[in-house]
Amino acid sequence: MRATAAQMANQMTTIAGIEIPSTDPLFLAIVTVHILLGMACVVSGALAMFSVKRPGRHPAYGTFYFWTLAAVFATASALSFMRWAPNYHLFILGAFAFASAFVGRTAHRRGGPNWTRIHIVGMGSSYILMLTAFYVDNGKQLPLWKDLPHWTYWTLPALGGVPIIVWALLRHPLARRSPTAN
Repeated sequence: MRATAAQMANQMTTIAGIEIPSTDPLFLAIVTVHILLGMACVVSGALAMFSVKRPGRHPAYGTFYFWTLAAVFATASALSFMRWAPNYHLFILGAFAFASAFVGRTAHRRGGPNWTRIHIVGMGSSYILMLTAFYVDNGKQLPLWKDLPHWTYWTLPALGGVPIIVWALLRHPLARRSPTAN
C-alpha cells in the first residue's frame, strides 16, 4: 500500500527549514550523526585538498577525511536501507564515493607507478561524489539551489571538481613525472 501525499507530509520532521522524511526517532538519530559526520568530512576533505602536500597537515586531514567518509557511508547505508525505494541512489553514490577514496588511499599507501595520479583522482572523485549525494538529496530545499533544475544537482559538483582534479594532475610535481619515476 502506497502512502498518500497527506500521509507522507505527516511523516516529515522539519529541522532548520530542512524537511526530513521521517518521524522515527532511530532514523532521526542516525540523520543527526550523519549530518555531523558529513560536515566534518566536507571540512577535512577541503583542508586536505588545499593544504601543502607534505608530511603534517595534508596526511592528517586526509586520514580524518577518509575515516569520516567511511562513517558517513555507514550512516548513509543505514538510512538508505531504512527507506530503500526513495534512497537507493544515495546508497550507490555513497558506495562509489567510499570506493573512490579507498582506491585513492590505497594507491598512496602502496606506492608504485602512477600512485600520485590514482590518489588525486580517487580522493578528488570521492569528494565530488559525496557533494553530489548531498545536493541530490537536499538541493531542492537549499537557498539558490532550490531554483535550479534537478539535473544540476547531479552535475554541478563534477563541473566544479573535475577542473580542480585536472589542475592538480597537471601541477603536482609527482603527478607530472613519468610513471617509472614515481
